[in-house]
Amino acid sequence: MFLTRILQDFAVFGWDFVLSLTNILAPLRPVGHVVPEGHPGAGGHWPEYMPPKEGDSRCSCPGLNAMANHGILPRNGKGIPFKDLGELVRNTYNIAPSFCFFVSNFSANMLKRNYRRDTFDLAELDVHNGIEHDGSLTREDSVHVPDQGTPHRPFIEELLASATGKDKEGNTILTIADLSRYSAKRRVDARTSNPSYSLSFFHKMFASSNSSLLLTIYGGRVDDLEVVLLEERITEGWESRVRSKMGLTIAALNMTVLRVEMGIDEKQYAQSIKQI
Repeated sequence: MFLTRILQDFAVFGWDFVLSLTNILAPLRPVGHVVPEGHPGAGGHWPEYMPPKEGDSRCSCPGLNAMANHGILPRNGKGIPFKDLGELVRNTYNIAPSFCFFVSNFSANMLKRNYRRDTFDLAELDVHNGIEHDGSLTREDSVHVPDQGTPHRPFIEELLASATGKDKEGNTILTIADLSRYSAKRRVDARTSNPSYSLSFFHKMFASSNSSLLLTIYGGRVDDLEVVLLEERITEGWESRVRSKMGLTIAALNMTVLRVEMGIDEKQYAQSIKQI
């Protein structure tokens, strides 16, 4: 089983490499046509937003929760086939099929289920130190709040207020340096307040991957992120800032991930608060 997974991962990364090369050569998707015709969100027209009701299942991922709130995933967040998740995420956010398969298959393995036959509820993804981790930018640690389905407004507001960049249209955006700086703060603060705090190298990279999606899919734009992070809603007219023909690949995202993670200096932040 272990060898099978290793070989499968190699195959996925090879697939991802081919898609990355294709993106270099292929024209970008036209603005206004990033979501394929016939799929929810095509032309910027998203299905009706409905906040979750009592008993609905939600997780620590704002992007998946938003899909459920718009009915792209089941609105109750339950009984989602692993094999269907990737295509739905791909069409919604223009993420490469290699990337979508890797994450969906990883989730199935994490829950000890069969990727092709089984289903899951969103809340089940929040196995501690599976995908969910300490020091999140949008959630309190699970030791304090076991239900990770609800965003923590103070963290999100502080994150967005830390934005220092501007895009070509003059919109306020988060930068790589902003995310590195705030990630350092969250990790130090979480370690201080959480007696069982843990963040392995794998989960540090996973955390920076989540941060990097804010920069790639949303272009770091604060006005878009405020809606999706706080309300877990997709703004009418919005489309992914990723316009690559084959979508956002693992290789492309990792170029941003490494820059975010390498810029995180927990010691510098810890020293700064001691001096206050």
